[in-house]
Amino acid sequence: MTDATDLPTRASGVDPKLLEILVCPLTKATLTYDAARQELISKPAKLAYPIRDGIPIMLPDEARPIED
Repeated sequence: MTDATDLPTRASGVDPKLLEILVCPLTKATLTYDAARQELISKPAKLAYPIRDGIPIMLPDEARPIED
C-alpha cells in the first residue's frame, strides 16, 4: 500500500489533495491508498472503500471488510 501523498494524479486517477483530506466516515481515521485494488483502506474500521471512475465511494455499506 502506498501513502496518498506519494501518488501523482495520473497514476491514482484521484486527486492527491482529495486523498489527503478524506477520512473514514466511521472512525475519522486517515486512510491508506491501495493502488492495485483502487481502494482506500481504513485500518481501524477494517474496511476498504472502493474508488470507481476516480471517485472514492465513502459509504460504509459499499465498503469491503478486510482482515489485518
